[in-house]
Amino acid sequence: MNTKTTTLVLGGTGKTGSRVAEQLKAKGWPVRIGSRSGTPAFDWEDAATWKPVLQDIESVYISYHPDLAIPGAVKKVGAFTKLAVENGVKKLVLLSGRGEKEAQDCEDLIMQSGVDWTIVRCSWFNQNFSEGYMLDPIIEGHVALLAGDVREPFVDVDDIADVAVAALTEEGHNGQLYELTGPRLLSFREAMAEISKATGRDITYEQVSEKQYRAMLEAYDVPEEFIWLVIYLFSEVLDGRNESLTDGVQRALGRAPRDFSDYVKRTAATGIWNARS
Repeated sequence: MNTKTTTLVLGGTGKTGSRVAEQLKAKGWPVRIGSRSGTPAFDWEDAATWKPVLQDIESVYISYHPDLAIPGAVKKVGAFTKLAVENGVKKLVLLSGRGEKEAQDCEDLIMQSGVDWTIVRCSWFNQNFSEGYMLDPIIEGHVALLAGDVREPFVDVDDIADVAVAALTEEGHNGQLYELTGPRLLSFREAMAEISKATGRDITYEQVSEKQYRAMLEAYDVPEEFIWLVIYLFSEVLDGRNESLTDGVQRALGRAPRDFSDYVKRTAATGIWNARS
């Protein structure tokens, strides 16, 4: 891809999408943000908003919120992909999830779209510890999750964005499935120990049952859709199926992935994990 045509970034205000959009803008690439607050607005739940954001777009970064495992996601991604191709889109880059059947179904739809594509299949994000629902428990000093000793190759969102931007702006990434992991395996307990050490705070970790976890989320008025998703991810995807490392970052970027400890040091320095006074 040599010409700087406008790229639509779906989920352009989210963890990966915001970083993809920022990098594209820094490179001088025209960007359209696909979000409810965008102009024009985009909403996965309202198909009438899809066509307006696709006008004069040649490439799309597809990020489905909150996750491709959500019931109905495969159907919506398929319908959007069909509409995008009909409206002249020539390149699709999909953010996918590692070890999720529904995500792989979406990958198949993208691969069969008839246009250029790149799949960015990711393990659990480092930034879930600092930019999501796990932030408050860390600040409070006690993290309770379903995960036991299964290890996850946590991947940095900045690596994900780097790969996605390379796929959108450079030659050589068409038809590639990049499975992204960090450089080592960590259990959630071990991850919390690293955060505790970096912050100089006593942050405890507790494995709880599904019943206990559901009750805890319900007590915080967490929506049922999100409760279902988190329990699905912890009970199904974190069953050991992803307990291995891949070379996706190396293949896409020619360098090693960022280590979890580097993420922890950078994030701890911001003070975001400090206890509230």
